[in-house]
Amino acid sequence: MKKKFILFFLLTLLSSCVGASSSGIFGSGVSIALDPRTLGTQIDDSIMKKNLQARLGFVDKKYLLKISVKVLDGRIFLGGKVNESEEKLKITKMAWETKGARSVKNNIVIKKKFSFKSTALDVLITSQLRTALILNKNVKAANFSIDTINRKTYIFGIAHNENEKKEIIQEAKQIVDLKELISSILMVSDLSRQRE
Repeated sequence: MKKKFILFFLLTLLSSCVGASSSGIFGSGVSIALDPRTLGTQIDDSIMKKNLQARLGFVDKKYLLKISVKVLDGRIFLGGKVNESEEKLKITKMAWETKGARSVKNNIVIKKKFSFKSTALDVLITSQLRTALILNKNVKAANFSIDTINRKTYIFGIAHNENEKKEIIQEAKQIVDLKELISSILMVSDLSRQRE
């Protein structure tokens, strides 16, 4: 009974956080309108994300803040930092065990010593690329999320066409301090269900 109450509390807490995010399924409405996934797929993805986040929170509360989870069309993308390689493997296993998971891409890094300078540089890279995508009229920036860890930038999202995908990669190449770009950009045609 206590576990069910904690799970309910965590899901309620997580769902209340989604509304503040522009990428949340029930967020500003802008992301829903621009998202090429059907509303049903968006809801399925949101449920999968919350399910995995709640299970991660049961294992260790620190994962709620340290691990980012994104789900696109049943594909799970993990990011963040952990102390041990065993943690990374355990989280990957949990992601694969999530009902409806079609694939798992694990970009979790094993924690090394991070300096204030490297963290500030990561934030700068992310904000520069985010700004470039917002200003680029050929890119729907709301459909993409960006994370940078140790000057490696991870982009997740859904492109409407090949040209949009190329534009994003071209914009990333313009960022001076970016060491490596790891893109997980799906095409609308790759989605299992699309808007009519």
